[in-house]
Amino acid sequence: MTTYATPTRKAAAPSRPRLDLPHLVWALAATHFVSRAGGVVQSFLVLYLTQEQGLTATTAGAVVAAVGVGGIGSQLLGGWLGDRIGRRNTMLAGFLGTAVALAALGSADTVPAIWAAAVGLGLTADLFRPAGAAAVADLPARQRIRAFGLLFWAANLGFSIATVTAGVLARHGYGLLFWINATASVVAALIVWRRVPETRPPAPEQPRRALLPVLLRDRLMLAMTLLYVAYFTLFLQTFATLPLIMTADGHGPATYGAMLALNGIAIVVGQPLAVRLLAGRDPSAVPAVSILLVGAGVASSATAHSTTGYAAAVLLWSLGQIGIAVMFGGAFADLAPADLRGSYMGIASATWSVGGVFGPLAGTVLLNQAGRGALGAVCAITAIALFAGQLALGPALRSRTAA
Repeated sequence: MTTYATPTRKAAAPSRPRLDLPHLVWALAATHFVSRAGGVVQSFLVLYLTQEQGLTATTAGAVVAAVGVGGIGSQLLGGWLGDRIGRRNTMLAGFLGTAVALAALGSADTVPAIWAAAVGLGLTADLFRPAGAAAVADLPARQRIRAFGLLFWAANLGFSIATVTAGVLARHGYGLLFWINATASVVAALIVWRRVPETRPPAPEQPRRALLPVLLRDRLMLAMTLLYVAYFTLFLQTFATLPLIMTADGHGPATYGAMLALNGIAIVVGQPLAVRLLAGRDPSAVPAVSILLVGAGVASSATAHSTTGYAAAVLLWSLGQIGIAVMFGGAFADLAPADLRGSYMGIASATWSVGGVFGPLAGTVLLNQAGRGALGAVCAITAIALFAGQLALGPALRSRTAA
């Protein structure tokens, strides 16, 4: 009978989650996919406000900006709540609050009500992100890179679906978009409720530390935060300047949409391979090279003229984007103290939101004032400076990871 011992162990292996990840990670990936695939409102919010609600373009832009600024607060609040009331409860509050805010925004018929619903949406829509990131950061370090990579892949797969379906659904009325988006948030909340356990470490016997004093003493975390605010400003300006540049070259919205689809396809196809190749690599060298790729890509997109040139530029910065995504969450998780993981991951997530505010402003101003050649040059120089800065942080990152 002892001859059956080895086959028995092998037979049990398929019941384990793929990639050797716990069920928690697959449940979180499902919430990311559902919320992004159902996130059909954001792309058409300006059109809804101007065409159906009759707001001016300036007012509609201000409402969308309010949602974006609220997203910064949402990231920070989500991290803080994740440390105080738990990762699971914060995600539930975020998804359910988003559903309520979407329903309110879709049914609001006065400007004050629209503003109130927009602020509510901004403050709730991203609560789940730092809380989910903190739940992954609670895992053993060897599982984090693959876990964060899976979440990024699932979110981008959902985003790719949303970009394809949103335009079709909008033909049947903007109201349908709001209810689909709200329903997706409720479904994500149900997944959290049924499948996501609480992972927050037990509360320490001593009083919980305040974030700010710890953060101000953590020079490495401050340096990483500033570096990634600059990186996301560099990267996210592309989504404001590229459509303007392509329009000036005579390319229509369909061509720009094809470039976005190419970005999504590249991520969905390349992300799983990148996780296998980059897991265990230097936590500073990989992001540094990735930043350089992104910089080369966005600089090339500013100076390209043909569809082939734009496609090559998009593929280039997509490769860099994948490299950043694979290493980003794990790097900040390694920096975070156990009792402040949620808050640290909230700050990390907020770097994207802050870049999303600064990037379009800086990019469009530079494009309008100095032209696309200057925009491309500034992007390239910025990427080289960030590449050097990320490499300079390498010894400190390796030391903190080892500790």
